[in-house]
Amino acid sequence: MTTAERSRPPNGFNLVPPPGWDVIPLRTGTKEAMDHIVRKAVAQLPTGFPKDDIPKARLKLTQEMKKVVRRARTKGGMTLYLPTERLHGVALPVSIVASEPIDIPRVRPSSGPEAILAALASVTPGAETRTLDDTAALRSEREVPADAPQGVDVAHRRVEYFVPVPDSTPDQYLAFSFSALIAPGSDPAFYDILVELFDAVMGTFRWSYA
Repeated sequence: MTTAERSRPPNGFNLVPPPGWDVIPLRTGTKEAMDHIVRKAVAQLPTGFPKDDIPKARLKLTQEMKKVVRRARTKGGMTLYLPTERLHGVALPVSIVASEPIDIPRVRPSSGPEAILAALASVTPGAETRTLDDTAALRSEREVPADAPQGVDVAHRRVEYFVPVPDSTPDQYLAFSFSALIAPGSDPAFYDILVELFDAVMGTFRWSYA
């Protein structure tokens, strides 16, 4: 990164998802991305899958995709990352949502994002500081139990990264949220591996100045 780049805020970021994942933009181009994923899924149906059932399978997948997209948008999501290919025959019940930048006023005029991160860390169980592309970020991890009245249909493991945007005025922050649905009786070690995968993805994070 050049000195000139450091003096101005980035205009975006780059994140490299794992092989077999697709990216769904939630601002524009959402329908086109969803249609591409549905077509690819239908093309991967096993040999012998009844042709008469293909429209039904396409409709069900489209409905599920719309539900996931709608949920991501309600959380302020701007980009959704989903695994669309099976891993060793297993469909991964995970997703990553990058949320729209949010403005947070400084604690004091002379303070910076580090004060906000410290304040959040003090009230967030399991929070720790990580560095993403030379930027201090806050990482937290927790298990969210199923709670239908609160809109949580299935228990899941959630990992979040909270990242200040360098040189932004007012101070802006990005949030990246990873969610893995927890099946009853499943091995916790499996979810530990999925969390490691997300941390590896976040390790590819780079600011964009183009």
